[in-house]
Parts: sequence; structure tokens; C-alpha cells
Amino acid sequence: MTQELAAKSIGELAPLLKDKEISPVELTEAVLQNVEQYDGQVNAYIEIQADQARQAAQTAENEMANGQYRGPLHGIPMALKDILYFNGETATMGSEIHRHFVPEFDATVVAKLKSAGVVFTGKLNMHEYAWGATTTNPHFGACKNPWDLSKIPGGSSGGSGAAVAADMAIASLGTDTGGSIRIPAASCGIIGLKPTHGRISKFGCFPLAWSLDHIGPMTKTVHDAALLLETLAGYDPKDPTSVNKPARSYSTLLSEDLKGEVIGIDEDYFFRNVDKRVDEAVRQALSELEKLGARIEPVKIPSLAQSEYAELVTITSEASAIHHKNLLEHPDKFGEDTRFLLEFGELVTAVDYLQAQQIRRKLNNDFAQVFKRVDVLISPTLPFLPPLIGDSTVDINGQVLSFLDEVIRFTGPGNLTGLPALSIPCGVRDGLPVGLQIMGPAFEEEKVLNVAYALEKLQLMKGQKPELVKTASL
Repeated sequence: MTQELAAKSIGELAPLLKDKEISPVELTEAVLQNVEQYDGQVNAYIEIQADQARQAAQTAENEMANGQYRGPLHGIPMALKDILYFNGETATMGSEIHRHFVPEFDATVVAKLKSAGVVFTGKLNMHEYAWGATTTNPHFGACKNPWDLSKIPGGSSGGSGAAVAADMAIASLGTDTGGSIRIPAASCGIIGLKPTHGRISKFGCFPLAWSLDHIGPMTKTVHDAALLLETLAGYDPKDPTSVNKPARSYSTLLSEDLKGEVIGIDEDYFFRNVDKRVDEAVRQALSELEKLGARIEPVKIPSLAQSEYAELVTITSEASAIHHKNLLEHPDKFGEDTRFLLEFGELVTAVDYLQAQQIRRKLNNDFAQVFKRVDVLISPTLPFLPPLIGDSTVDINGQVLSFLDEVIRFTGPGNLTGLPALSIPCGVRDGLPVGLQIMGPAFEEEKVLNVAYALEKLQLMKGQKPELVKTASL
């Protein structure tokens, strides 16, 4: 029963907690048991806060016993990426330089989750300063993919993806600057939602690149992502990028009715040079959506051809501006790959940066025109299956290509435009999950969530779980 509890979603657990059929203490113990059993192999956690979690679970149980039920997140065990600030607790950012940094306030998202009654089980592993997509962390050890421990879990929110996939957290939050929610979601076979830029406050999150950063849910189900989004969304005057746009009750709006929905496909960009196994899984999912009444519409977004350049220039220069002082004073304290990218960013000129922003403007205009004709755009999340830990290249149909160039090829446009984008697993190939990306118009997350919800109901994953979890539960 213990393992069954930890495998459930927020949507399944919340009614059980509310009706007192299970207790927050019982649920928290189930999750902590999995952490104890799996994390020695997966290394998803930087810090496990077992005693603190047990105390919080007991508090939640007492509140429920006294009729003080706070809502569907009350008593739910979550662990967050160690880039989000908790007042009085260490936030390492996966780094050596900030290994002992203790903020004096909560991130807005942390404060909202605390208010909702979430039980926090610890801080999750990540790529150093979120500047990378492997979560092969030189200071806290490589995080591993629960589906295959020799493979990367993606990044930079790799600990979040791995913890949720291995039932070591019921849900998590990640940050996404070039794909860092969606890449690990695809690699680990879970849901990862990057909302519209400005939808969720970033106050109290250490930045990677100011104009590209997002915070979003990483969950087991689409419904759970919707629940977290409606909890976290909202204007925050403490975040200068926050947008005062009313959020919706996303979890109550979910519908699997796709009749009349128009799905855009840009073959030239989003289906070019894709691993045939990934391509097959995504196209099979598209075929199933057509059977539900959706119509596939070919589209062309010409400015996508320049998006990789614009993403690289923007992210590297903004990141290097943030870390400039530490790079001058403590270059030896950065991991080799992070230091290389920060040094590269120092070479970007003002002309390069401003040209990249002009490309962003054109990209936004092109996407706005496309969304007048289609409801959502669908693509693979990644053009490849997760590679081996330590590999700097990927093999796409016999072509050996740079991992760094390929990994944000399909996710980066969502950061440049700030449009909502979600990765959902759409099948398993050679023992590894395949992610499908759904993008939608600005501040219309419900469109993205609805298509994802309909896709989830098709059960293309056939209930498959990581081998690590299946073996342990036998």
C-alpha cells in the first residue's frame, strides 16, 4: 500500500486526504520511503528534509482533524528545485559559490505552496546555476534517469523530473530558460508546463537569464499541472516581469473534447532532423488526436530558422552579465561546462544581442499570425532520446551532432516568445519515454492543457513506469 500511495497523483490523493481515508503523515512516510530506497541510485535530492517533512505532515494532519482543510495541495509531499528560496534555509543553486547561501525570505511560489499546506521533503538536484541540460552536477553528483540509470534525466531541472518519475515526490516545480522544465519532463516521462512569461512570479528564484526565465509545474498528470498553475498564477509587484492578467480555474476547465480543434504542424522546423523513434511516437499521437476530431493544419514560421541563434545569444549574454563578478573573482569554483558557457557569453557583443531581440520581435509576430489560424502547435519536445551521462554529442539517425546545439532546438522558441508550452509523454521507445510538446497563444494555458488532457486519456504510455520503480514494487 505504501508504494501505491507514493505513485498516486495530487488529483487522486487530495480526496483521500480530505475524507481522512489516508493521512498526510502516512503519505509523507510513503514518499520518504521511496527517497530512501531510490535516491542512492538516482541522486535527485541535494538535501533530504525528512524530519522537517514529518513535522509538517503532522501539522497538516492536525489541521484537517480540526476541520481546517486548505484545499487540494494540503498535505501533499513536494520537493522543489534548489534554486527557489526558502526563508532561513540554504539555497545552493547547484553551485559551489552559493553552497552556503541562506536567503531571508520565501520565493513567491514557495510562499503560495506553504499557504496551500504543501509538505516539503527536500531540495532537488539541478544543473549548476540552471546553466545546462544534463544535471551532471560537479558539486553534488550527476542526477540519473530513473528509466535507465546510465542516461541523463535532462536539465536543468533534472532532479525534479527524476524525483517525480521515481515517485520520490508527488509533484515539483522547475525553472525553464531554454527548455529546463520540458527537457527533463520529456526525458523522465512526466508532465512539464512552462506557462506564459509573467504568468507565475519569479521573485525569490535565482536568475539564469532575466528575459527568458519561467517557473512551472512538473507533475504526474495534466490535472495536477493545472492545479498547481491555478495555485501559483497571479500578479506579483515584487517581480518586474509579472503580468497583471487574471488566471483561470484551469483544473475545472479541462476537457478531452477536441472536435473542431486545429493543430498546427511546422514540418520544416519542428520535424526536421528528428530521431525516427521520436518522430514515429509523435506522429502516432497526432494520428490519435485526429481520430478525436482535431484537424491538422500545416503552417510555416519563417523566423524559426533564426531562433537558435537568438536563443543562444540572449541566454549566454544575460547569464554572463549575472555571473560576471564571480567569473572574474572565482573562475575555478564553476564547473567546467558552466564556466565555458559563461566565458562564451562574455564574447557576445551589443550588436549581437540587439539583433537577437529583433529576431524575437519577428518570431512573436509570426507566432501571433499562426495562432489566428490554429489553436495549438505540436512538435517533439526533443529531437532525440536521452543520451548517456557524460556524452557531449547525440546520434540522430546515424548523424553525430552536438548535444548543446540540439537539446533546445524545439524548446527555445517557447522561451524567446514567452508562449505557454507543455511536454507530455506520448510513448516509450527502446525503454525510454518520448515527449510531445504543445505550444499555445499567450495567456491561454487552458488550450494547451486541454489538448494535453485529451492526449493523456489515450494512455499512449500504457501505464509503463521506470524499471527502477517497477522492480522495487514486485
